[in-house]
Amino acid sequence: MLLADIARTSREITTVPGRKEKVTLLARLFRAASPGEVPVVVTYLAGRLPQRRTGVGFRTLSESHPPAAEARLTIAEVDAALEEIAAVGGKGAQAERKRLLKTLMFAATVEEQDFLFRLLTGELRQGALDAFAVEGLAEAVGVPSAQVRRAVMFGGSLGAVASALLAEGPSALGEFRLTTGRPVLPMLAQSAKDVLEAVDKLGPCVVEEKLDGIRVQVHKDGDSVGVYTRTLDDITERLPELSALVGELAAGQAVLDGEVIALDEQRRPRPFQEVSQRVGSHVDVQGAQGALPVTPRFFDVLSVDGRDLTDLDVSQRHEALARVVPESLRVRRTVVADPGSEEDRGAAERFAREVLEQGHEGVMVKALDSSYSAGRRGASWLKVKPVFTLDLVVLAAEWGHGRRTGRLSNLHLGARRPDGSFAMLGKTFKGLTDEMLAWQTERLRGIAEREHPWGVTVRPELVAEIAVDGLQRSTRYPAGVTLRFARVVRYRPDKSAAEADTVDDVLALRR
Repeated sequence: MLLADIARTSREITTVPGRKEKVTLLARLFRAASPGEVPVVVTYLAGRLPQRRTGVGFRTLSESHPPAAEARLTIAEVDAALEEIAAVGGKGAQAERKRLLKTLMFAATVEEQDFLFRLLTGELRQGALDAFAVEGLAEAVGVPSAQVRRAVMFGGSLGAVASALLAEGPSALGEFRLTTGRPVLPMLAQSAKDVLEAVDKLGPCVVEEKLDGIRVQVHKDGDSVGVYTRTLDDITERLPELSALVGELAAGQAVLDGEVIALDEQRRPRPFQEVSQRVGSHVDVQGAQGALPVTPRFFDVLSVDGRDLTDLDVSQRHEALARVVPESLRVRRTVVADPGSEEDRGAAERFAREVLEQGHEGVMVKALDSSYSAGRRGASWLKVKPVFTLDLVVLAAEWGHGRRTGRLSNLHLGARRPDGSFAMLGKTFKGLTDEMLAWQTERLRGIAEREHPWGVTVRPELVAEIAVDGLQRSTRYPAGVTLRFARVVRYRPDKSAAEADTVDDVLALRR
């Protein structure tokens, strides 16, 4: 299959309005792909890379390359090229990655270059494509989508299920079931504004701590323990303390869902960034464990002693979890049995406040009658966490690509220093509507101090209201922090740059 086939389908999916049309386009593409190509096809269309990271920076990707006149690049060739780029390391790595990327781009047509740019920069977003892809795959092989969805739940990968189905037919679905040692994609949550909104939406529910740690799925089978991330990476060897704890649990076999966190001397959570660095460390595991020991907090169980529990409701699964995991290793929770009761509603609000006061991220609200839908962002789980807003000044902007070509998109944001200058805190292109993009392009070009191939630097005059989930430490920016999950809420033409938030205002969020 040619890369051009994927690029064309990606473009067509964004132009057709209905779900049925999107599914039909995907089914057509899957029928044309070989079983070996399908895992890469699915991953690319979802805007992801099998290699996760390539090490190629935005500036390198922004360089112009003469396009090929005819589409000849195959999926296998592109995947091999990106694998080679991702494997480059050592002295001269940047130059070698640049050379390999240049070779790849020279072989791509204009449409293929645009697709590769958006794929490699993370700008390729196809909405709920995974859900459409399940239906497209079902249509391509002539089986009910519910059966494919369940296979994907337990297969851990839409690509793996697609490859087996295209190679073996519908009988392949029986191969995919919940098995210890084979992690499944975790159930995800939608968002709610506050805890009472979530309670009103779900009815009888449970409110649980939402911890700002690393999501883990732990598989126990006798003396064997496996620890996996939400992206199904095996991190067992990096967290020996988890294996030791789980090995002592009161079950011969279990699959558990939870978070890994680290606590300080006051038993308050340490920053997410520290936990992330500990979990990501491959070297000197013993030293890393001594410097920052971590602990699990479990909130769900998928199977116990060979029994699949995913179809049971939240209450039943929690009963099973309580029999296996001691209270000290479970997240705290409170049940809202009667959502119309002022007593229960007050208790839910008090619990949410206490969780935040203890330094945690927020709360999860789960319908008591909900099953575990692995790999799906179900409406029966709602996350509630505070969103902070800052009034920051735009310092520069980068030209967009794909649908944003010709418009200034990625904003560089700063806060006021005491001397009146501005400290850059990070970038974002999220939250911008087409109308905002058009307006800000005109406005920013009007206050540009200098134009660059990548964009413009501007006079620090334009104030934007930016929503963030918090901060994380960064040596890249002068204030020592950067914005976490920043997105544009609106522009504030009523505010001057002198009224924007200061660096101290920003740092107060960390406290």
